[in-house]
Amino acid sequence: MDFVLGLFDLDVTLVTLLGYKLSYLELTGTVSGLACVWLTARENIWCWPVGIVNIACFFVMFFQLRLYSDMFLQVYFLATSVYGWWKWGHPRSPEEANRRNELRISLLKMKILLLLLAACLAASIGFGLFIKNIHTMLPSLFPERAAFPFADSVVAVLSVAAQFIMARKKLECWLFWIAVDALALVIYFLKGVNLVAIEYFVFGCIALYGFLGWKKEYRGYSR
Repeated sequence: MDFVLGLFDLDVTLVTLLGYKLSYLELTGTVSGLACVWLTARENIWCWPVGIVNIACFFVMFFQLRLYSDMFLQVYFLATSVYGWWKWGHPRSPEEANRRNELRISLLKMKILLLLLAACLAASIGFGLFIKNIHTMLPSLFPERAAFPFADSVVAVLSVAAQFIMARKKLECWLFWIAVDALALVIYFLKGVNLVAIEYFVFGCIALYGFLGWKKEYRGYSR
């Protein structure tokens, strides 16, 4: 039982690499996260169940790192992962289906995109203020001050938007993910979670690959 519980503790080290202590939790979250993003970029529906493994690991890890907005975000990711898994596999009409009879890639209308960006800005400010003061509002649950409350909130809000439009297979989701990956990389390096920081650099590269691949696939529909 102690061994099993240790798998969910960042302080329990699996191996030390070049002086860096790598935990079971960080390794599992990293590998499942990379697999999820790669499968998504390949438009493979198995990205969703693999992503659920990543969500569980990161929920526990973010609580231990005091990145509370990221921790709350995993609950949302779980719900949208279930929704995306179902949505990708059940297009509403033949016009929405691709050659695998799964949901087609589509674009956001410009008006919707602009409204989404405005909502993200407002939500980032509001959520940042909340996270900044959460240790005074709920001291029994969050005894320590949150780290990087505003930057962390921008990551959370953009991730919420990106995840939802990804579940609906909108091409623009990759542009949101690229912004998230760039900011998250800086935060995690500053927090000393180096493997996760490197992972987000790789995420950014895969997101660019996903954007280009999805864009090519989308353009192919009109041929």
